[in-house]
Amino acid sequence: MAEANPISRRSVMEAMGAVLLYATASTAQNAQGAPPGPRKQVFQHDLPDLTLKGWSVTVVEVRYAPGQSSVPHHHPGLTFAYVLEGEVVSKIGEDPERTYKTGEMFMETPNQVHAVSRNASTTKPARLLALLLAEKGATLTTPEKP
Repeated sequence: MAEANPISRRSVMEAMGAVLLYATASTAQNAQGAPPGPRKQVFQHDLPDLTLKGWSVTVVEVRYAPGQSSVPHHHPGLTFAYVLEGEVVSKIGEDPERTYKTGEMFMETPNQVHAVSRNASTTKPARLLALLLAEKGATLTTPEKP
């Protein structure tokens, strides 16, 4: 039996770079000829020891209407979220609740409970781009049981 390939930080970072490039493309287009600025680190986090053999990546845009929230849930693999617009309040695992603003990013490890995920504003929409890495065919979001 072939040994599974360990997750490569480089491959994850390359995927994240592609997602960030997509996420910031509209901002760059709106700059209307402004010269590029210095690069700014948006996110850094150690990765758990996983293998990616038989995994795939799914990228979804999550839109929250003013005041809208998601039910507590978890994902089977790694999830990276980048706030595209507005502010999103999130509580993941044992970490305290935190508000992420446009241009900020957070990560969920496999099966970590995402207890709070909501638009921080009751008057403006919020959007985030979520990159989900999981085994092929896995259910990507599972609501937590009460």
